[in-house]
Amino acid sequence: MLNSKIPKGPLENKWSDYKGHVSLVNPTNKRKLEIIVIGTGLAGASAAASLGEMGYKVKAFCFQDSPRRAHSIAAQGGINAAKNYQNDGDSIFRLFYDTIKGGDYRAREANVHRLAEVSANIIDQCVAQGVPFAREYSGLLSNRSFGGTQVQRTFYAAGQTGQQLLLGAYQALERQVALGNVTMYSRHEMLDVVVIEGKARGIICRDLITGHLERHFGHAVLLCSGGYGNVFYLSTNAMGSNVTAIWKAHKKGAYFGNPCFTQIHPTCIPVSGDHQSKLTLMSESLRNDGRIWVPKKKGDDRRPNDIPEDERDYYLERRYPAFGNLVPRDVASRAAKERCDAGYGVGKSKMAVYLDYADAIQRYGTGEVNKLGLDDATKEKITELGREVVKEKYGNLFDMYTKITGEDPYTTPMRIYPAVHYTMGGLWVDYELTTSVPGLYAMGEANFSDHGANRLGASALMQGLADGYFVIPYTIGNYLANEIRTAPIPVSHPEFEAAENAVSERINKLMGINGKQTVESFHKRLGKIMWDKCGMSRNAQGLKEAIEEIRHLKKDFWSDVRIPGKILEVNTELDKANRVADFIELGELMCIDALHRNESCGGHFREEMQTEEGEALRDDQNFQYVAAWEYQGDGQWQLHKEDLNFEVAKPTQRSYK
Repeated sequence: MLNSKIPKGPLENKWSDYKGHVSLVNPTNKRKLEIIVIGTGLAGASAAASLGEMGYKVKAFCFQDSPRRAHSIAAQGGINAAKNYQNDGDSIFRLFYDTIKGGDYRAREANVHRLAEVSANIIDQCVAQGVPFAREYSGLLSNRSFGGTQVQRTFYAAGQTGQQLLLGAYQALERQVALGNVTMYSRHEMLDVVVIEGKARGIICRDLITGHLERHFGHAVLLCSGGYGNVFYLSTNAMGSNVTAIWKAHKKGAYFGNPCFTQIHPTCIPVSGDHQSKLTLMSESLRNDGRIWVPKKKGDDRRPNDIPEDERDYYLERRYPAFGNLVPRDVASRAAKERCDAGYGVGKSKMAVYLDYADAIQRYGTGEVNKLGLDDATKEKITELGREVVKEKYGNLFDMYTKITGEDPYTTPMRIYPAVHYTMGGLWVDYELTTSVPGLYAMGEANFSDHGANRLGASALMQGLADGYFVIPYTIGNYLANEIRTAPIPVSHPEFEAAENAVSERINKLMGINGKQTVESFHKRLGKIMWDKCGMSRNAQGLKEAIEEIRHLKKDFWSDVRIPGKILEVNTELDKANRVADFIELGELMCIDALHRNESCGGHFREEMQTEEGEALRDDQNFQYVAAWEYQGDGQWQLHKEDLNFEVAKPTQRSYK
């Protein structure tokens, strides 16, 4: 069994006891130790800034032209923290419990409780950095609701929370760059991990401008490279987001945890045609005030505003009265799919539902009228004032929707449909965020640890910053305290040479295929297989077919892909080919993992395993574990299990009714 290194003692004391007994590295020795950080999103930027501030010599790498372009910048709705500013019953325990339950009891209790504990510190840290969180009239930070909770604990900066948080972390990072504690390598992509005598000791990366390969030594390597949602081709992820960094680590011995756990986000602008290369997310924060509905009559083609109230089905409010429109993402997504599949979908494709703000505008407008003492206010005035409040809270999201669809969401309900968004799976890590390879860490969305089978909204930003600011600065010392006598290993070491040669051979092989099909066409074919057979719902027959189809696709790719250009120059098609080759291998493992897990939990919905009401049906007796896969050669994996033991949050059938 895997050793998760969970500290002993009561759940609420584990983290404080751990910090009180963890090994330390003195300031002089920190200056002798080199750390590599891959990725400069919230997890990577905060980790690099924190470790640089502590005195370590840090090298940070990103494939973008600036750390500011990390995909964390795209997060919209907010960041969770258990501060109970609204005095509505929130607490560290409540955040912990909501997260465990929301993940359908497939997350590790100790990691989740630690996340809840440090959440409040994150907000204080970001306020001190100048992050412009929304505030109430009193000056206190504002909160709003997100799915899977009955309290308001989400802090936000309009609809651009990720951008503002990343700018805060970026400023902290650039300060350390200016001081010389962090060396920044932009337009560099990691293509392999160098393992020497069983420990991660460096990386091979490619300069994406010159095409040259480089070797870099580190006493430890931190992977903060984000998730792998683009394995589905169409997703809400940036087009550059990829699995390559953690996949290379996986092939060097790092176990991959729960790869099939994928989150489908319920509020995405629907697919409009085959021309699309990505999808656009409308923040879950919109479910805070918006109401989701479909017509009660199948195939109703009337304009939404022409459909009377009594002919509308507010199906989430009907099915889940306790949580209504704020059920978790997996529940809301499946409910939308069920309504559309049953013939109640809207729009040209009939694969969409409405997200309506009419009630919220009237509610806010009435509040403003009362506040201003306008006793004789007209309906038009109430609507005008309500619209201004909604604009202040969600204006940039509404503007984005208008630019993409040409419709005014203030007057016409938005059309939304679920789409691939986040991946709960990732490299298996223990309590210290160490992978199964000593010295190799995975943080943020790159690891599997904190969300189970479904992530609650506004928890991605929370985990990324928790890992970077408040967890890794402690846990990495436990490893590096024993590395202070390890002198920097020259990059001429045979293992560095072998790793670089392997990367070079792969690149030359790709360029030498000189086939007829584009990289994009292979990615699209992979995405269709994954969405159709390992997407919002899965079944054994479809997964078996998907595995065979992906294996055939892999053969086609390596025999008929065409990559124009040269190696030693800017070559975005070569960059993409490297990533798609890794996605194809990952897709096979995802389907194998989904096929092996004969239960439904969170975002993993096996059609054979559901309740009479169509909800996910877990099998705690046989599958209450983390599935950690060890790479054993091309198309071969061995399953390792980490049993999940629940001392406090005892597993029950999830209910949001």
